[in-house]
Amino acid sequence: MDALKQFPLSPKELQDFDTNGYIGPFTLYPPEEMKNIHKKVRAALLNREFAPYDAPIDSAIANYDRHLDVSFLSQHVCQAAIVDRLRGILGDDILCWRSEFIPKPPGAEGTDWHQADTFEHASGAPQLVWPKEEGGGAGGTINVWTAFTEATEANGCLMFVPGTHKQMHYDESKGLKWDPEKNHNVVKDNVPRGFNGYDYRDLQKDPHWKPDESRAVNMVMKPGEFIVFRSTLLHASKPNSTKDIPRLGYVARYVPGRVKVYPDTDTVKEFGSEISLEKYGTVVVSGRNHHPTNRVREVNLRGERFARREGQGVAA
Repeated sequence: MDALKQFPLSPKELQDFDTNGYIGPFTLYPPEEMKNIHKKVRAALLNREFAPYDAPIDSAIANYDRHLDVSFLSQHVCQAAIVDRLRGILGDDILCWRSEFIPKPPGAEGTDWHQADTFEHASGAPQLVWPKEEGGGAGGTINVWTAFTEATEANGCLMFVPGTHKQMHYDESKGLKWDPEKNHNVVKDNVPRGFNGYDYRDLQKDPHWKPDESRAVNMVMKPGEFIVFRSTLLHASKPNSTKDIPRLGYVARYVPGRVKVYPDTDTVKEFGSEISLEKYGTVVVSGRNHHPTNRVREVNLRGERFARREGQGVAA
């Protein structure tokens, strides 16, 4: 199988990923090309005729999973430069189960330190369930975060604490209460950093624990670069302290084909909204889906709209 990969991870890269919990950045699109892509995608997002969710346009959840209806994003989540590297981490059977845009306009607060494993912190039920022999709910997801704009320390780049992916400091089963008025501009150590209307500190196993920010690494990125990291890695972002330089990231989330996605539910509740999964589907970007209960959709990489299909999906 390795011989078929155009972009395999080297043994050293795999070791670094295991040790640190992240790897990259890698260049996927030249910066000037990414600027043109950004303009086209931004226009495409305004057309919500085929968007998978009927959520308020100002909701954080409104542009979840637009890889299901925006052709460029359909192609992006299946890019060999991404999927080949993921095969070295997840194996040959890979699902893209979610994608979302993460904007940070000028003046926006930072995003607080957090880890995610089962993604149940908002809905009260795991959105991902691993096989019982692997913990039944542990494992997290692999995030591929692509810079649509430049990401600098000034406009709110990502930050990681290397090596923290092997111990969870948060209990997602505690649940979070969405309260944007109370949780707007949460200030920690003189830095405004909330979690989109939540206070992530409510999930801490030890209320007195603090991340060792002296070990934090700033992920400065050019437009068109991407970074691969585990969702269980402690990550955050800086505030956007600029007056006129927005930062936009697009994160696609992947799990092995043996993981159950959104089990036993027809809706998702997050950020004060509840959305139907009627038009949702995970996309098989490599190999196959193992669970007949997983909703699967096939995206047409020639730019046509998605269509329902059970069991299998698109190979990268």
